[in-house]
Amino acid sequence: MLLVHGAFADGSMWSGVIAELQAAGIGVVAPANPLRGLGSDAGYIASVAGEIDGPVMLAGHSYGGAVITAAGSMVGNIVGLVYVTAFALEDGESALDICSRFPGGQLVSALRPATFPDVNGDPGLELYIDREAFPRVFAADLPYRAATAAAAVQRPITAAAFSAQSPSPAWKTTPSWYLIATADQLISPEAQHFMAQRAGAHTAEIRASHAIALTQPVAVAEQIAAAAASSRAGHAVS
Repeated sequence: MLLVHGAFADGSMWSGVIAELQAAGIGVVAPANPLRGLGSDAGYIASVAGEIDGPVMLAGHSYGGAVITAAGSMVGNIVGLVYVTAFALEDGESALDICSRFPGGQLVSALRPATFPDVNGDPGLELYIDREAFPRVFAADLPYRAATAAAAVQRPITAAAFSAQSPSPAWKTTPSWYLIATADQLISPEAQHFMAQRAGAHTAEIRASHAIALTQPVAVAEQIAAAAASSRAGHAVS
């Protein structure tokens, strides 16, 4: 099982989920998602998956869903995709397209830009969530002090990654599952339902914020484990 975090977070958001999956005997890897560009991020995750000997499930949270959507078609050992309140994009679609089509989410209004030097020293644009808004829009069901700490250490994503168009999605040829967070303030539940239905995903719902992996790790792990069990076909899923 390869867990891919999204924007404004890092691999530690999966800590509780990892503990539950490991206790269930499921091998887990949670690499750092670069958050620099959809194509390069997907290529990196695909390279990590390709190093695993055996079939691999990809699980993505938030923007991590866009990454697994692309990465799932780049390597031959992917047997399933699990979307955890995540972007399951269509060919030619971007994360911002979904946010514009379903304006119930507060992601766009909460974003704050910052400039950074790219690898060539040229100015680039990256995005944070407003630190004061973060507890409310990202992690409303996380204790306030924990949410403010998460806001302080959030990892930014480039504006280009959010606006990048997805390639042909892996969910068209690979079984998928979708866990909807019904109290999500960033990606509206309506958008999540739309993407899950369009992908033909096996769908479950949990009342949780966008920080569902932090606040409901047991429930998230149970859904991921169930997806892994469904995809297992004589080989252990990593």
